[in-house]
Amino acid sequence: METRQQRRKKKMKKGRVFFALIILFSIFILIFSLTQYWLGTQMSKDAQGLDLEFEQEFEGVKSDSGKVNVLLIGVDSRGEEQSRSDTMMIAQWDGETDQVKLVSLMRDIYVDIPGYQSYKLNTAFYLGGPELLRQTIKENFNIDVEHYMMIDFVAFEDMVDALAPDGIEIDVEKAMSEKIGVSLEEGQQKLNGKELLGYARFRADAEGDFGRVNRQQQVIEAVKDHAMSLSGVTKTPKLLGVAQPYIQTNMSNAKQIELMSRIILSGGADLDRLTIPIENGYSNASYPGVGSVLELYWEENNEALQEFLN
Repeated sequence: METRQQRRKKKMKKGRVFFALIILFSIFILIFSLTQYWLGTQMSKDAQGLDLEFEQEFEGVKSDSGKVNVLLIGVDSRGEEQSRSDTMMIAQWDGETDQVKLVSLMRDIYVDIPGYQSYKLNTAFYLGGPELLRQTIKENFNIDVEHYMMIDFVAFEDMVDALAPDGIEIDVEKAMSEKIGVSLEEGQQKLNGKELLGYARFRADAEGDFGRVNRQQQVIEAVKDHAMSLSGVTKTPKLLGVAQPYIQTNMSNAKQIELMSRIILSGGADLDRLTIPIENGYSNASYPGVGSVLELYWEENNEALQEFLN
């Protein structure tokens, strides 16, 4: 019959074995992640990358709610609208609830740009980079962002191909080809990086920019869902390595990895989406030297935005 001391020794032995296995597993995960990250950097080592210089330092403000707000800015280094931001979004992550929210800001919104005349929202980036765009969003929408992440569209293609070599599943609602560099047919299908970017940028229909923004949100949600899968999680370090030359941000590499890892490992809640202006929350207008703009009904839009994020 075992004595109490013998049973204690067995428990201690099992505890040490379990602890050793945890350490070995952690070391394996670390080595695997670092190796995949390095392989990703090698895939894009010859890339020209994204290296834009701005006069103003980014003065991001942390949200009072404790949630992390990141200003996502999409640019195209291949020449189309290079200086103006083609895509502007606020991504918010709530660490307590794992809730992820995404707000798309239409680029033709007519806004007051601090220190300049009123113009389209995407002109703020052209005039003063991420910091002036941050100030413009704060002044017009009363929303603070803590970080910015500027992403070259080339990066999006490479990131999708690294994350999902077999493509991302999307239900293409109609045939598309005009000014997107690819030809897409209607129906459920898997799209590679170039095709997925083309789908997200298509606006040659009656919906125009509104349809394009909706597709951008749809694509981001599809990519997020794939990243949450087991195959996606194992490819995430490589994805980050591939993307590094094409991303410009005020976040350190460690902060980027930490934020993405916490979102992925949390399981990730559904992605809530909002577009500004809201439905029936604007009128079309035109100004000399500016062109066609979206004139917002500010009270309705800001009320919807504050309720959505806060």
